[in-house]
Amino acid sequence: MAPGGRSYQLYAAPVTILAHLIAITVTVLVLVWLLKFEGGFAFKSGNKQKIFNLHPFLMVVGLIIFGGEGTYAVFKFKDETGTKDFVSLHTWLGIIAISAYGLQFVLGFFTFFFPGAAMPTRGSLLPWHTFFGMVIFLLAVCAAETGLVQRFTGVGFGLKLNQEGLIVNFTGLLIFLFGVSVILSVILPRGSY
Repeated sequence: MAPGGRSYQLYAAPVTILAHLIAITVTVLVLVWLLKFEGGFAFKSGNKQKIFNLHPFLMVVGLIIFGGEGTYAVFKFKDETGTKDFVSLHTWLGIIAISAYGLQFVLGFFTFFFPGAAMPTRGSLLPWHTFFGMVIFLLAVCAAETGLVQRFTGVGFGLKLNQEGLIVNFTGLLIFLFGVSVILSVILPRGSY
């Protein structure tokens, strides 16, 4: 306890509220930026910038906001149940994926957006940005797969194939197929469709 009976301990609740307010603000700012200044976003459009604009939107909202929420939830659960951290392959892969994504995001931001590197540098770094983006995506897929196995075996089902087992197995299979299809779509030559 600090002198005068004051405690300088910071509790999670106000920080959690602040994090959620920041997440909402970030989402609104990204939407305003892309919709007002960059022409919006679309999966299919004659304006190819709209297709690209999905990338920053989904990376920020999907991986940072929702990924951050999921990471917070698991640490809250582990803290409240007294479960040890960083002991499983799932945790290791997840932390590596999150850390690598953060590094990729920062480097990509400063290289391609602000202040932006010279065009020859951008051109030489783009294949590496793409490659490491795929590696990070595969890390996330592996973390999801190992998380399913860890959760399913951790709740005592073992290798029993009941209704929940079927749902978990099909979810894992579909995550794998989604990963394969995303990687395939990245590496195949671009053409009209």
